[in-house]
Amino acid sequence: MESTFLHVANHGRPAEIARSTNLLSTKKTDFPLSLSLSLSLGFVCKVTNAMTAFATAAALSLPNSLFRSSKLNCKKGVRGGFGVFAVLGEEGGLLDKKSTWGPLFDVEDPRSKMPKFKGKFLDFYQALEVARYDIQYCDWRARQDLLTIMILHEKVVEVLNPLARDYKSIGTMKKELAELQDELAQAHRQVHISEARVATALDKLAYMEELVNDRLLQDRNQAEPDPESPSPSTSTQSLDTVKRKSPRKNLNVSGPVQPYHPRLKNFWYPVAFSTDLKDDTMVPIDCFEESWVLFRGKDGKPGCVRNTCAHRACPLHLGSVNDGRIQCPYHGWEYSTDGKCEKMPSTRLLDVKLKSLPCFEQEGMIWIWPGSDPPAASLPSLQPPPGFQVHAEIVMELPVEHGLLLDNLLDLAHAPFTHTSTFAKGWTVPSLVKFLTPASGLQGYWDPYPIDMEFRPPCMVLSTIGISKPGKLEGQSTRECTTHLHQLHVCLPSSRQKTRLLYRMSLDFAAVLKHIPFMHYLWRHFAEQVLNEDLRLVLGQQERMINGANVWNWPVSYDKLGVRYRLWRDAVERGAKQLPFEKST
Repeated sequence: MESTFLHVANHGRPAEIARSTNLLSTKKTDFPLSLSLSLSLGFVCKVTNAMTAFATAAALSLPNSLFRSSKLNCKKGVRGGFGVFAVLGEEGGLLDKKSTWGPLFDVEDPRSKMPKFKGKFLDFYQALEVARYDIQYCDWRARQDLLTIMILHEKVVEVLNPLARDYKSIGTMKKELAELQDELAQAHRQVHISEARVATALDKLAYMEELVNDRLLQDRNQAEPDPESPSPSTSTQSLDTVKRKSPRKNLNVSGPVQPYHPRLKNFWYPVAFSTDLKDDTMVPIDCFEESWVLFRGKDGKPGCVRNTCAHRACPLHLGSVNDGRIQCPYHGWEYSTDGKCEKMPSTRLLDVKLKSLPCFEQEGMIWIWPGSDPPAASLPSLQPPPGFQVHAEIVMELPVEHGLLLDNLLDLAHAPFTHTSTFAKGWTVPSLVKFLTPASGLQGYWDPYPIDMEFRPPCMVLSTIGISKPGKLEGQSTRECTTHLHQLHVCLPSSRQKTRLLYRMSLDFAAVLKHIPFMHYLWRHFAEQVLNEDLRLVLGQQERMINGANVWNWPVSYDKLGVRYRLWRDAVERGAKQLPFEKST
């Protein structure tokens, strides 16, 4: 008898219950009054794993039911079924005799409410509804399984506690315990089946939700087309043919940063704000490991030449601009915006020319084309949406590789943990963060934060933030908010471990702030505070990446836009004929 009881109790009952088994081998009637309590505590340990399936399903407030449940013939006294108190009838419902826990688990069988759809194929919304009924069915099924185990617990207490039963022989008790052990084992097998069903239903729901989100985003974009000023909220994007969810794509971004591939240079890159380039000033920049200098020619148009004098390799930006030519401070040689040396004091003029880059000015920014291919005919627009006024333009040099900085800017889920002393101070941590985007595209919007975001090749991030209350950035979409902040981040790859960041901030409210003296110093101070919160983390990433760690080990759902940027960049460097996620033409 002792060994039988120990086998029943070997799944985590407290040790004192096992020690009490010797009482069963006697005919004494003065069993400890604490035995029933000990059994109850022990059984709580026993059903902890069973609660996993129930808690998973019960926590979901979604309806569901695609799985075909088997009809269980579990009449009272039939071994091998759920038959202790005839918990389940022919249709799987609770019968009249219930335990004290019954009301907690008395949930209506959802199978009768399962939606009926005609035809072989379901649309997005029908498929989502079916998947949601799956979850509701799994919730109901898990409740039934757990209730069965708890009723078995009640039966064990009744058998073992002399205060809750008539006196029985040792043989009768052994037989009853053996039957209960079989029923308990079968109940646990059913719980494992329910757990598997819950996992399958959740995967199916996540897939259906992704399809519906794509359709919702498409409908949202088509509802407000604005071809003249595309933005993350309004740009029209067609959906590709939706295919079944592919396995998780592994990204390997580790080791020292390799030299930039020449193909990555074949884009227009914004390198400076127009307001920073006066007629008599120069702006030195580094781009793809090469040094350049910007200045304006006689006609006022900008030029970009190599920042190295042809004579003795002196940095030209240490000199001055004279009559539309940049003058070397060493021997006075002067160069025009196309790189030609037009003046050589104290010697005969030689035919000398510096390398120059195609340079263009548009919408308040200076652009260059560092690649070897012919420049594209048009430049992308980085203007804020209509109704916004630019309040700040800031340039910073940051000691991180530009891809790591882009990864950081394309991720909003880190804000409640990283920016706790600046813009995200007081933010609550959502239970789920999503980035909703079409099947083909590099833009979308965040949920639950009212922020639209877009990656604009080759190195720009645009975002529009809806501001409902100061410090509260959740609960509404950007369209529902009355005031907005628009941001532009340009991450120019200066070198393999340095980025030139151009930041532009625009508002559609508080226009008076533009006229407050020294306001731009306040904006810069705030921008530096936010960046410093990120930099200490990204610098740590970079150090570990250089030493071999992969900074993209486990992409999750809210990493979607960052992953797409990495896939786009990889396709560019591989020379893919069709780049992924680009707008169809």
